[in-house]
Amino acid sequence: MSENSELIARQMSAPSNDAPAAVPAPLSLVPHLREVAILLDIDGTLLDLAPTPREVWVPPALTETLTALLERTSGALALVSGRSLNDIDLIFAPAVYPAVGGHGAEMRLAIAGEADAIQAPPMDKELKRRLAAIAKLSPGILLEDKGYSLALHYRLAPQAEKAIYEEVSRIRAELPGAAIEVLPGKCVCEIKHAGFTKATGVRELMQHAPFKGRRPFFIGDDVTDETVFAIMPDFAGLSFSVGRRALGVDGHFDAPDDVRAFLARLTGN
Repeated sequence: MSENSELIARQMSAPSNDAPAAVPAPLSLVPHLREVAILLDIDGTLLDLAPTPREVWVPPALTETLTALLERTSGALALVSGRSLNDIDLIFAPAVYPAVGGHGAEMRLAIAGEADAIQAPPMDKELKRRLAAIAKLSPGILLEDKGYSLALHYRLAPQAEKAIYEEVSRIRAELPGAAIEVLPGKCVCEIKHAGFTKATGVRELMQHAPFKGRRPFFIGDDVTDETVFAIMPDFAGLSFSVGRRALGVDGHFDAPDDVRAFLARLTGN
């Protein structure tokens, strides 16, 4: 590890107690952005959660910040999300960013590049049909088809949480050969193929320029981000959680607006 990287590590590490204050922006990182790969979850990390996935709001200042960081890192900034690349592009339009989408199912290395599937087949249509029917359990359950996964959002129907997971378990028991994984999130139950995660997507991303050879810095908030937290030491990387102190992270932010402020400070704004 270079002297600059060691300095970055010292400046970005948070206290080891269980409930540290929100982490201040480590301004020592600014001169070394060309050594770092910035990896960012979207919902609950960059953006405040909304009642439905379509209701999220992207502050104009955030787009300006991400575009500036993309330039300052020579392209080594990527969004890492459970959303599909198409959905990511829609909510950030007209801006486009490198990204790992679909929980690691697809990836785009550069803003002008093509999206590539990462050994992830689309979900079986019959399985998807059976899972989609769970949305009929209660008004307020919202179905989101991500292609590689299916998400059942119950923020508007919190009383349905138990019934949703019971029905998913029943379907899995009836289809023991189906290689699927259930991802519990913040008022969402998501079902996808086993074998790929955000971590597998990030590992693939880090094998390609301009990310290769850089030190990743990842920020995420949810259970699905924990796979990425776990692999950061493999790259001498750093990870911060949002809203809670997740296991193994170097620090945390209290809320998405703290993350946005942190990133803006990295650009000097």
